[in-house]
Amino acid sequence: MSELRTGTTAARLVRRPAATAGDWARDLHPVLARVYAMRGAGSIEQARPKLAQLLAPDAMGGLDAATRLLADAMANDAHIVVVGDFDCDGATACAVGVRGLRMLGARRVSYAVPNRIVHGYGLTPAMVDELAPMQPDLVVTVDHGIACHAGVSAAKGRGWKVLVTDHHLPGEALPPADAIVDPNMRADGFASKALAGVGVIFYVLLALRRHLREQGRLPPEEPDLTQLLDLVTVGTVADLVPLDANNRALVGAGLRRMRAGQVCAGLRALVEVSQRELARLGAADIGYAVAPRINAAGRLEDMALGIECLLTDDLSRAREIAQLLNEINGERRAVQQQMIDEAERALARVELPGGELPHAICLFDDEWHPGVVGLVASKIKERLHRPVFAFAPSSPGSDLLRGSARSVPGFHIRDALALVSSRRPSLVDRFGGHAMAAGLSLRVDRFAEFSSAMQDVAAPLLTPDLLQAEILSDGELEPGEFGRRCADALRDGGPWGQAFPEPQFDGEFDVLNWRVVGERHLKLELGLAGLRLNAIEFGGWRGTPPPDRVRIAYRLEPDDYRGGDAIQLVVTHREHAR
Repeated sequence: MSELRTGTTAARLVRRPAATAGDWARDLHPVLARVYAMRGAGSIEQARPKLAQLLAPDAMGGLDAATRLLADAMANDAHIVVVGDFDCDGATACAVGVRGLRMLGARRVSYAVPNRIVHGYGLTPAMVDELAPMQPDLVVTVDHGIACHAGVSAAKGRGWKVLVTDHHLPGEALPPADAIVDPNMRADGFASKALAGVGVIFYVLLALRRHLREQGRLPPEEPDLTQLLDLVTVGTVADLVPLDANNRALVGAGLRRMRAGQVCAGLRALVEVSQRELARLGAADIGYAVAPRINAAGRLEDMALGIECLLTDDLSRAREIAQLLNEINGERRAVQQQMIDEAERALARVELPGGELPHAICLFDDEWHPGVVGLVASKIKERLHRPVFAFAPSSPGSDLLRGSARSVPGFHIRDALALVSSRRPSLVDRFGGHAMAAGLSLRVDRFAEFSSAMQDVAAPLLTPDLLQAEILSDGELEPGEFGRRCADALRDGGPWGQAFPEPQFDGEFDVLNWRVVGERHLKLELGLAGLRLNAIEFGGWRGTPPPDRVRIAYRLEPDDYRGGDAIQLVVTHREHAR
């Protein structure tokens, strides 16, 4: 039995089905070929798609109207204001929009971003009021807008044109924008629905370049939009969208450019302050080190600081901002840990008779910070493997709550919110999101009612199988495969991410030595067939020594700290050996 508590169930370690090997080059490590095959790839072209395999923009709905709108604005020297969002996807999308439009010849391009506490999410009427002194002619939303009906109407009421670029799921009605580009609109025939917000605006720029080329309005040396792929990569990885073939082509190309040093000053500075090596940068480094420092600005401060870091070409200025973002991220981590500790204690108050947990967990504390509730929901969801909603006052003392939700596979969190809203139309003020994550707002005096309504929706849909966490393994490694060549091949074989997960393996090992490091982590020396293997389990210290023999799931990684041919096992799951 696993030691991981997940409400009424325990995590199960499950091996992926064996797959027939595909058409692989002889120099490809056989373990990596096996991993690719288990993810449905039958050739290196399918496993690591190149930029040349990128889906053409033609099939994406709304691009013709969007490019005409942008081209006319540029021809008339109109003031274009790109309005971002306060997460990493929104910040990188804003930077891509501003940089890309300037590269293509727009002379008057500015940007703005909502403040989470002051303006709320997206293009709200309050944000429109904030934009008024800038006197925009055209507002371009990135990573939001598809649900911003009131804000778009307010902008139109001032005589501005509005272009919405978004990737979130639309509601029953669309906002009254002049043009909308969103691959998730029902009538859109674009084959990849997994683009992040930054990917959508990148596609808009690709289409705009083609439009300007056809009009003869580009210089002989056309602007190279691949220069923006570092930002596209960071936003795509940070937003945890599925890495389908199209996104892998974008992210893979972006990572190759970044490793070669072709990176904007802001991202270079953020990699440095994160103590990562640009030449070895992977998707995990972006997700765990770079993106949180950009996100921290929007969570605790003002995302304008993060966007400024991504837009400056002055490396000295970028390093100053990156250091400030690093300090803000440290503060965010402290706030997050305090809120998680409080959430752990609050779980006892939501238990049902008999100690069972509700199918959906709803948590609220009037001292929590609205910028960190998403991280709290994510952490509690990981531990309990059930949907979690975490709420905080939208501002100190406010009676409006802002919530973030995180879900488990098989339970579409936005559809669940839509069902609650249809059953009780006045309960939720606003909501939006994806299958696995969503945001919403409601009045504080209706929190208990919302919790009950969500439980009514979740209980019949969340079967015991869906509440059973599964840890998928790529099988066992042979003793001869525990080497640096294999570890390097696995690290460099990505990009890995959602829907194309990083390889992990399982096996039984003898525990030869162990010690606690950093108060919460477990350093292990494991034995297998005469090998002595170093391992680390982050957060693995549970107050009791590990048994003499364990079954673990793990990632095989190069140990760059020790250097040379050193490797280590990063333990992701541990249980008693059978």
